Amino acid sequence: MEIVAAADSDERGLSLLKVVDVLQKAVLFVHSYTVDKIKGQLTRAATVEMPPMSDQVIASKVKAICEELILSQETLKEVCDCLQEEINKGLGKDSNPEATIKCFPTYVRDLPNGKEKGRFLALDLGGTNFRVLLIELGDKCTMDSRIYAVPQPIMVGPGDGLFDHIAECLASFIKERDLGKELLPLGFTFSFPCKQEGLTKARLVHWTKGFRCEGVEGRDVVELLKQAIARRGDVSIKICAVLNDTTGTLMSCAWKSSNCRIGVIVGTGTNACYMEKLEKVELWDGEVNHPPQVIINTEWGAFGDNGCLDFIRTEYDDNVDRESVNPGKQLFEKMISGMYMGEIARQVLVRLVSEGLLFGGYTSEILQEKGSFFTKYISEIESDKVGDFNNCRAILEELGFNDATDADCANVRYVCKCVSKRAAFLTAAGVSVLLNRINDESVTVGVDGSVYRFHPHFHNLMVEQISQLIKPGIKFDLMLSEDGSGRGAALVAAVASRCPAMR
Repeated sequence: MEIVAAADSDERGLSLLKVVDVLQKAVLFVHSYTVDKIKGQLTRAATVEMPPMSDQVIASKVKAICEELILSQETLKEVCDCLQEEINKGLGKDSNPEATIKCFPTYVRDLPNGKEKGRFLALDLGGTNFRVLLIELGDKCTMDSRIYAVPQPIMVGPGDGLFDHIAECLASFIKERDLGKELLPLGFTFSFPCKQEGLTKARLVHWTKGFRCEGVEGRDVVELLKQAIARRGDVSIKICAVLNDTTGTLMSCAWKSSNCRIGVIVGTGTNACYMEKLEKVELWDGEVNHPPQVIINTEWGAFGDNGCLDFIRTEYDDNVDRESVNPGKQLFEKMISGMYMGEIARQVLVRLVSEGLLFGGYTSEILQEKGSFFTKYISEIESDKVGDFNNCRAILEELGFNDATDADCANVRYVCKCVSKRAAFLTAAGVSVLLNRINDESVTVGVDGSVYRFHPHFHNLMVEQISQLIKPGIKFDLMLSEDGSGRGAALVAAVASRCPAMR
């Protein structure tokens, strides 16, 4: 009242009123900004205002929505039948050109006998990181390696740029270790779909895993590497084998377990190889002398590209495929591998929020971003003990959800569980088909890849499902590969030096 009176009688009072008005507006602005910040910029996502639901009702609705991600035994057997048919097409001379699973012979005919010795170099390209290794085989295997990044511009730039980068990394590694005076055999692990025409000749069929380098598809990657090394002129290399990481995984595990006949990768991508009898490989154009077998690189990531898996695909799979760099390709891989699992889970979570079943129907800007829910989050969330949501809460806070309830956390974990379990069961179905084809009494399956290594339940889920899908009487063991893409490359080179059929 004193201020109002002053305003009536004095111009100073009028000025004071203006100051108070400005201060009030400033306080309101700061308060509004603080509330928005605390909420993590959450926005209402539910399209229809939903009446309050109990946690039990919400959990029931979440399970109903996730039902299509759950594969029954009958469905998995259908998947196995489809894969068996597609592998037969891939091995057939007449049917291979139209087959989606190409089943490339690797020209690797024999396995390690444990007596391999010597020093070898290995190059390993299969993702966003590239490795150079120095490997010494003997009573033990010793390795010295360095990891180099493959920058995004190189992944999508000219092919010459990629191979120049590889050659530069190799030259740097050799110089740092003073290996220039020694002409060491080199194994080149190139983990992309290739049609091999010999142990040291492989033509890239198509890029995967986010690579799109021009001028490489259809060309021999060994020759491209040789040309890049020659352009430098400062190192001498003897490339004696090119292989896929699945072949490296099989060979690495066979060095320790003589009955290893299958190699599987479940990481950024997924693929498998296995030892097949030559009589079943119509594609074979090499010598038929002993041993009458060859490792087949299935390239099963492309399983389903012809529509044969549409009966298990979901709207989330369609969305992930449509937004990928290679729509319509590698559809099996996009249901399983680490490059896509997190995005599948995010798609489900976004739907649940939009239907008011998570976080009270409020979403965050981060969750709405493609690729923001990393596959590693699935492994971390499922690593929480039952009833404990420490990892889950920390991840949700990163995504902008600071007030998630226990019910929210439980439902997020359920989504992760459904996505990872489907991936493990589909991988198990693939391994079961290969075990049934080999049909030996006891087979070791070498497995590698970040998803298999770091997901807390992937191994057990695979074992559970393989046991139900293989023929009675077959025993199997899943062995984690110890650096198969490195040691395996050296072993292929070493075995080739003693096996006439591989030269």
